[in-house]
Amino acid sequence: MGSPYLALLGAILVEVVATNALKASDSFTRPVPSAVTVVGYAISFYLLSRALQAIPVGVAYAIWSGIGIVLVTIVAWLLFGQKLDAAALVGIGLILAGVVVIRVFSMVDAG
Repeated sequence: MGSPYLALLGAILVEVVATNALKASDSFTRPVPSAVTVVGYAISFYLLSRALQAIPVGVAYAIWSGIGIVLVTIVAWLLFGQKLDAAALVGIGLILAGVVVIRVFSMVDAG
């Protein structure tokens, strides 16, 4: 992957799939979601390692975990009926705001 941010985006998206497959695996008792979880996490960490060649680890991890939290929460709400109260929505908004601040205003960044 050419862009470190493209690799990071791929890592995030694959991690979201793997995390939701983990829920669907029912404690690794269902083979297909279990395999998706294991393979997904391996791919995600590989892509994250590629992103870390150019993006500082703290910045990359903040973006990876922040966006991952938001996306996992949205998918869990859609697929598993996870409830989101006002506090959860405010928290998600703050996480997104933090990611934007890091990405837009951080001076320690990859080009």
